[in-house]
Amino acid sequence: MREAHVVHLVPSRFGPGGVVGGAERYAEELARAMSARVRTTLVAFAALERREWNGALEIWTLGRTRYVRGQPHNPISLRLFAALRTATIVHCHQQHIVASSAAAAYCRLRGRRVFVSDLGGGGWDISAYLRTDSWYHGHLHISAYSRRVFGHEHAPRAHVILGGVDTTRFTPDPAVQRQPTALYVGRILPHKGVNYLIEGLPPGLSLEIIGRAEDGAYLTHLKTVAAGKPVTFRHDVDDAGLVQAYRRALCVVLPSVYRSMYGRTTNVPELLGQTLLEAMACGAPTIGTNVASLPEVIAEGESGFLVPPNDAGALGEKLAWLRDHAADAARMGVAGRRRVESTFTWPAVVQRCLTIYGLPSGGPG
Repeated sequence: MREAHVVHLVPSRFGPGGVVGGAERYAEELARAMSARVRTTLVAFAALERREWNGALEIWTLGRTRYVRGQPHNPISLRLFAALRTATIVHCHQQHIVASSAAAAYCRLRGRRVFVSDLGGGGWDISAYLRTDSWYHGHLHISAYSRRVFGHEHAPRAHVILGGVDTTRFTPDPAVQRQPTALYVGRILPHKGVNYLIEGLPPGLSLEIIGRAEDGAYLTHLKTVAAGKPVTFRHDVDDAGLVQAYRRALCVVLPSVYRSMYGRTTNVPELLGQTLLEAMACGAPTIGTNVASLPEVIAEGESGFLVPPNDAGALGEKLAWLRDHAADAARMGVAGRRRVESTFTWPAVVQRCLTIYGLPSGGPG
């Protein structure tokens, strides 16, 4: 039997050391952890081709990329099939894009096993006209909510693998003092509900917003709402800077909503909540809205709080409580770290994947 080779296909591009959203970080961290067990390549997209190594992980950024109908998260490149040629397992990290459908068809024709995790997003694809669920040997969901919302709750080929954190990189640092600052990390988009967080910011706290601004009009609105308040926007934080931000924050907030301020709705505002897990690993208490998968991440009253969505007042109330109860906030941070170590580690996620892939190294998780 030839050597197992797992290829993770990510519908995005990675800048050197740049902070990306939870979806890209999830795929990158999973691939890196898996490379300690089996030959692993992470395949992404850009204008120019590039191949490099991060420890045991090969990162192959495909060149000659085109974007289907101009959609930034729907890239395709003819170089894709070269990247898949030696794969024995392909794990796609978004089902509803042309690259994943092409990879699934290619793998089926060549007798390779192909799996998919939906990390949100998507674009125009044949799956809009033809159901492609059966093209994949398994659907690997990152939360029970994901499995349920995509209609796979009772599907025998649908599994929950959860998510993980690199607990050696994302760690508390007793030498870093917590500051009276709330922190948001993630894409700056309307369904993330950042406007409610700014509106609810109580006196005595500042707010740091870290992430890519992918909606210019929404960013302009946020800056208008933030005028006169101690709110800082940072779009260029590297990984080391992100860890430091988690360590010094009073708490980390993910205020996602089903219905944005513009009236647009989504039933998948969060499929996991990766940035909350990273914050918990760094010992920060967390606040999330009671939507989607977030109740699976935050242990209410133990590692943080859950509040109703679209409720600036509820966010402000919990922020003020953490501001005024430093000792309790510190205990929540410790509880969050324990929760990550017991439930959300990458070695555990890797083992679940290998077992589902059917690789010889797979065993009971």
